[in-house]
Amino acid sequence: MENIELEINGKLVNAQKEMTILQAAQNAGIHIPTLCYDERLTPYGGCRLCTVEITKNNKTRFVASCVYPVENNLIVKTESEQLKKIRKMIIELLLPFCPSGPIENLAKQYGIEKSRFAGENKGCVLCGLCVRYCAEIKKANAIGFIGRGVERDIAFLPEVASKICPSCRECFNICPGGKLVTDSLDGTWFPPVILQKKP
Repeated sequence: MENIELEINGKLVNAQKEMTILQAAQNAGIHIPTLCYDERLTPYGGCRLCTVEITKNNKTRFVASCVYPVENNLIVKTESEQLKKIRKMIIELLLPFCPSGPIENLAKQYGIEKSRFAGENKGCVLCGLCVRYCAEIKKANAIGFIGRGVERDIAFLPEVASKICPSCRECFNICPGGKLVTDSLDGTWFPPVILQKKP
């Protein structure tokens, strides 16, 4: 394996070529917040909380650290005033949809008492962890995304979910918003709109 040397927050970090910036930072004990990342799953880059600032060839830009591969001589900043603004905006956007759990903790951490944005509390931040876990780890594809934009949601495929989900429920432990647990406890195991198979 090829060794890569990069700088994160002024610290020289050694990493393997196959790593992402997030993985390299975690190995070096540097915390980067994230909601949609799970080391068992293919990186998704959906929540954008893991955004970092990189400088390469004297050009600076912002990237999602969970999907951006490490490179030699890359300079990375995980905390800056601009990054704090970006993360605060993301948290504010998500807070109305899931005002508890990790989102609530992040809001406190970033000094957000109330979101400026409106939204219905669904207990879901559309991180995709349940969908990806079911597809990649369980190979069941019992749950998926439906809709687009503000109408996007998760839904269970009844033909598969009715046989697999009641005894599995492994996705409960990775759901940051608690939607799956709530839906199962209040009797609405399947959300109102059911994911249909494509013809």
